[in-house]
Amino acid sequence: MTALSFAALGLSDALLQAVEEQGYRLPTPIQAAVIPAALQGRDVLAAAQTGSGKTAAFALPLLQQLERAPRSTPRRTRALVLVPTRELAAQVAEAIQALARPLPQPIKLACVFGGVSINPQMMALRGGADAVVATPGRLLDLVDHNALGLAGASLLVLDEADRLLDAGFADELARIVTLLPRLKQRQTLLFSATFPPAVQALARQLLQDPLHVDLPAEPETAPDITQRALQVDAARRTMLLRHLIASERWTRVLVFVATRYATEHVADKLSRAGIAAAALHGELSQGARMQALDDFKAERLQVLVATDVAARGLHIAQLPVVVNYDLPRAAADYVHRIGRTARAGASGLAVSFISAATEPHFRLIEKRQGRRVARECIAGFEPTETEAPAAGPPAGQPRPADANGGIKGKRKSKKDKLREAVTQARAGPSRSGT
Repeated sequence: MTALSFAALGLSDALLQAVEEQGYRLPTPIQAAVIPAALQGRDVLAAAQTGSGKTAAFALPLLQQLERAPRSTPRRTRALVLVPTRELAAQVAEAIQALARPLPQPIKLACVFGGVSINPQMMALRGGADAVVATPGRLLDLVDHNALGLAGASLLVLDEADRLLDAGFADELARIVTLLPRLKQRQTLLFSATFPPAVQALARQLLQDPLHVDLPAEPETAPDITQRALQVDAARRTMLLRHLIASERWTRVLVFVATRYATEHVADKLSRAGIAAAALHGELSQGARMQALDDFKAERLQVLVATDVAARGLHIAQLPVVVNYDLPRAAADYVHRIGRTARAGASGLAVSFISAATEPHFRLIEKRQGRRVARECIAGFEPTETEAPAAGPPAGQPRPADANGGIKGKRKSKKDKLREAVTQARAGPSRSGT
């Protein structure tokens, strides 16, 4: 049950001012459950779905601990937040900084991730940092350069733990834990949307008598997302997307595709049609990724075509429409994709393009979410295919779903092959940051 107010959770006056300035009215269920336990020093294992308010759930206790900690020169890192992606690192750091503004003494927060030069980050860490938000690989790079020490980090937060493990960070996490204070001298808050065996094993290793928080979404607070499933031949998806943008007057739309190539192919087609569009994928430079996100948030772009690098953790205010141009490879990722819309109490629309080849996979998605979505046909775009094509897809289009429902087919990506090779060599995965 949600507490009556943030004041009932035990937060300091400065942090109560911070939540008021940020426009928070009442704690979300996860905030009401996690914050009091975290302030008492307990470990926490929390099921945290997108849009649940989990960032504030760990940021507020973190800041209260820093507010009350003795100051030292150079600054000693007392809190560490690990996240799987560069974009999520920047977003979490921004949220913590915003909540920290009313504190009587300023805190120094470092945000570090791969994909950019390490030198500015090393310079920023001169004199130490009170808290660090990091992707695991770049964090270890900085430790190896003697730019950062973790022996005093008595608070560890793992955000999106399932994604951290999916991204191949298990070996890095194991090494980071050896650099932290011992279990009995450290508090750990672990947040994960799902709890596969690997996450459960990690929790057993890192947590001591944790509070388990698993709060299902309440009907009255569940996201107000209208789901539509449009039947269309794979080769006509881009034309249908253009038609919908014009006919339904979508001001901004986030389009999910399966591959890096598809992001650039679809974005280019839209741009040629006079629609302001850009691609977002993991092989872009960090500067290009941040520029695309900034342009989309500022409405300088009408369409952002993305791989699943944008599916989790990113907050795009007042995003009205999400389109699954390709269905997600894993059924569970469908919820995270469509959760980019209908945030903070707003309503939203999630549209999925369904072909004969992907119909079985969408049925699996429906089964997993316990919801049937009516099939629609748009006039002029009625599908002609009645079964999956035997030959490969047209040029520029992703591979159709395989028998197991995966969008990318059986062919492994370069990243998958690299991770397998590294695992076999037992040298650990790449540290470049997701």
